[in-house]
Amino acid sequence: MAPPISRYLRVTLSGSTNQQLRLCLRHTALLARCPRGGSPLQTTRSFSSLREGKRAGLLWKTFVGISIGAPTVAGVKYAVSEPRDRRKMRVGIEGFGRFCRSLSVGLLISVDYWWTTNVALRGLDESSPSYLAGMSACHQRAADHIVEGAVRNGGIYIKLGQGLCSFNHLLPPEYIHTLQVLEDKALNRRYKEVDALFQEDFNKNPEQLFKTFDYEPIAAASLAQVHKAELPDGTPVAVKVQYIDLRDRFDGDIRTLEILLDVVKFMHPSFGFRWVLKDLKGTLAQELDFENEARNSERCAEELKHFKFIVVPKVFWEQTSKRVLTAEFCEGCKINNVEEIKRQGLSLKDTADKLIRTFAEQIFYTGFIHADPHPGNVLVRRGPDNKAELVLLDHGLYEYLSQCDRVALCKLWRSIVLRDKAAMEKYSNALGVTQYFLFCEMLLQRPISMRELGLSNILSREDTSYMREMAVNHFESVMQVLKSMPRPMLLVFRNLNTVRSINISLGAPADRYFVMAKSAVRGWGKIQAERPGMLPRLWVFRWMRTTWESLKFELSLRSEMAMMSLTRSFLNLLSRFGLISLDAEMYEYLR
Repeated sequence: MAPPISRYLRVTLSGSTNQQLRLCLRHTALLARCPRGGSPLQTTRSFSSLREGKRAGLLWKTFVGISIGAPTVAGVKYAVSEPRDRRKMRVGIEGFGRFCRSLSVGLLISVDYWWTTNVALRGLDESSPSYLAGMSACHQRAADHIVEGAVRNGGIYIKLGQGLCSFNHLLPPEYIHTLQVLEDKALNRRYKEVDALFQEDFNKNPEQLFKTFDYEPIAAASLAQVHKAELPDGTPVAVKVQYIDLRDRFDGDIRTLEILLDVVKFMHPSFGFRWVLKDLKGTLAQELDFENEARNSERCAEELKHFKFIVVPKVFWEQTSKRVLTAEFCEGCKINNVEEIKRQGLSLKDTADKLIRTFAEQIFYTGFIHADPHPGNVLVRRGPDNKAELVLLDHGLYEYLSQCDRVALCKLWRSIVLRDKAAMEKYSNALGVTQYFLFCEMLLQRPISMRELGLSNILSREDTSYMREMAVNHFESVMQVLKSMPRPMLLVFRNLNTVRSINISLGAPADRYFVMAKSAVRGWGKIQAERPGMLPRLWVFRWMRTTWESLKFELSLRSEMAMMSLTRSFLNLLSRFGLISLDAEMYEYLR
């Protein structure tokens, strides 16, 4: 039976065909309450918008949950963690900050140089005052950025900045003057960190380990700070305390530097220095082990004990750990403090001569080489004989040069001083380098003239310009030489550069090249005398062999210089009588 018509409404739908739909009154009322929609397409869009709104709401709730939940979980974990674990968490967060800071410094310097050379100074003559002033300002800005970044990052960044200071003949003067502040810059740590480190390493506070301990550091370096203290028996000591988070952040800082060097290589393909960091990474890691440093210092003292003017502070092992080094306290002034050395009544020439002989002995004979002899690590004081006495500090960074490499280096240095071209090539090849003349100039860090035997310790303006142009114009050749030579030679170069720089700061009173050549000859003589056999074991034979080699070198050098002097005089005499005419090159040689 059909329902009553009063309960239904007949609705006509618009479309291509006329259709009728019957709706009951209840459904009609429900439709009346809903907002009137448009077409079916609009209704579909409404449902799609509703679904998108729900999805957006879900994403927003997820984001808020993570934003609030993650820090909360991290905060709870930090609160319940041990102090050492808390420090590692802080190191991770701070490491990201150091990475961003280093990256921004690198990009800022690169962009600044590009803008200065390609836009600001474009079209200017490179010798014009405007161009020189613009480049000087650019160098100064770059140096300021490097110092600021190194000081804020601390640790290994300051160490690398200090290493750049020894290349004062290659880098622009703006860099050298600015980077020198890093030699005395370090992180300033709170007393609580010192106590925490002693608790971790000794399960004692400094007051329990020493009779007295001054929390105010007397010196600070890139990796540690030094405190003055007294042992229970009253012996004054210097306590070197490593920055507590340095070992935790070392790997992260090395990775940061590797990434930065990759970025630099991408932007400037010829500047590929990543291999240098890879080779030195292990050596730098050893510097964080103070027990290794203590062993190095004792070995250094033993190998240089025949130099009565050398003092290596005694290590006290009971108060030493991998992060704390306790050694004899020694007074003295930094070796580049000319005024203080003069005030003590000491000779600058004697001081420089002893410095050069000491490190030449390590390079040419012992092979165990102090790779970081910057002025803060070499102190000068008056010795028992009222002459200069050198105190060697900071024995963390050492390199070992094999005997075969030492023999080749001894003979190479001798051949350079004597201007023996064939020997220069032969012994450069023995060290794996084919570009022998470039290698010899890099080794001496000065131009070499084959027509003169003398080598001035102070570079002229022309010499300095030549070395800088060589570093720029022959950069790829320089890099090839560095890659070809034995890896330990990298830190030997650092030693040579630092000693050369100190000698210059003292006024170059000692003939560094000649002193080192004599040390090279003596070193080679000692090595030969120590070869297996019966006679070499006798000290008399060793002394005779060494003395004979030194005498031969002296005679060769003196005779070569005399022959060159006689040749000059003879040619000058012929020229004055009009028997020969001198061209410009020959005139320069005679002059």
